[in-house]
Amino acid sequence: MDQALEQYFPILVFLGIAVALAAVMISLPMIVGRQKPDTEKNSAYECGFEAFGDARGKFDVRFYLVAILFIIFDLEVAFLFPWAISLGTIGKAGFWSMMGFLGILTIGFIYEWKKGALEWE
Repeated sequence: MDQALEQYFPILVFLGIAVALAAVMISLPMIVGRQKPDTEKNSAYECGFEAFGDARGKFDVRFYLVAILFIIFDLEVAFLFPWAISLGTIGKAGFWSMMGFLGILTIGFIYEWKKGALEWE
């Protein structure tokens, strides 16, 4: 038991320091920071006009649909880079399997386009 504790002691010290540092980083801004923002802080910043509604309002479902489509097609690129690097070693089977994958994604993209999922009103 003593040997196991001796092996894991540096990990426990690291975790203890990490937890303590995280607690300090979370609590210090609450203690040091000003809690009363001035008018400049509450003014419109990037958009150029005053806020007209609650920031926690409901979004249209199409927004989430476009976000999910972006994630799907963004992850496609994560498969393309390793495939392109190992293309010389995977041979024809790897090439045609990726063409099938890209074909399925293209068919899905065309289907979404025809259904109007990418239209924004």
